[in-house]
Amino acid sequence: MEPSRQFLNVGGGNKNIPVPRHYLGWRHLMLDIDPAGKPDILADARELTGIEPAQFDAVYCSHNLEHYFEHEVPKVLAGFLHVLRPDGFAEIRVPDVQQVMLAVAERGLDIEDGLYDAPAGAIRVRDVLYGFADKIARSGEDFFAHKTGFSPRSLIRVLNAAGFATVEPLRPRVFEIAVAAFRGEPDANMLAVLKAT
Repeated sequence: MEPSRQFLNVGGGNKNIPVPRHYLGWRHLMLDIDPAGKPDILADARELTGIEPAQFDAVYCSHNLEHYFEHEVPKVLAGFLHVLRPDGFAEIRVPDVQQVMLAVAERGLDIEDGLYDAPAGAIRVRDVLYGFADKIARSGEDFFAHKTGFSPRSLIRVLNAAGFATVEPLRPRVFEIAVAAFRGEPDANMLAVLKAT
């Protein structure tokens, strides 16, 4: 019998935060540096090569990759490749800094101005660029700060350089880049599911 599919949620905070519905029925393992969210694997994503290789069908990384310095991002992505099975993929969502810059220019926004509303509260330009200030202040943890940023082109470039063979755009939320990065040739059915949600 084929083993059930499983995904690694990297930096997801806790399992009460919803993940996309296409992971319904998959085994969900959480990796996080913050013990407060009770992750299954308490670890830094820069150290993924230290865990068992090729055990996940997918890595889900939503608004976490920007929490590493630019020079650390390739190490994190190498860890994603390490834990993925040969036909696996990484679903990555990050803030779209290019769209933020366009909004600042077109709407005449200042760094303190509101950009959009989210469940966590009003998001300012500064929050997208440097991390959600309220959360950083409440937690006292600087790992919630943003240390790099991405445009659609720069994210694809870094994923290709890391060794992902195919990078496909997905439907983003507001001021967001969303992609699926495949180790090899994408499974057409899985790609259709990812693009539909």
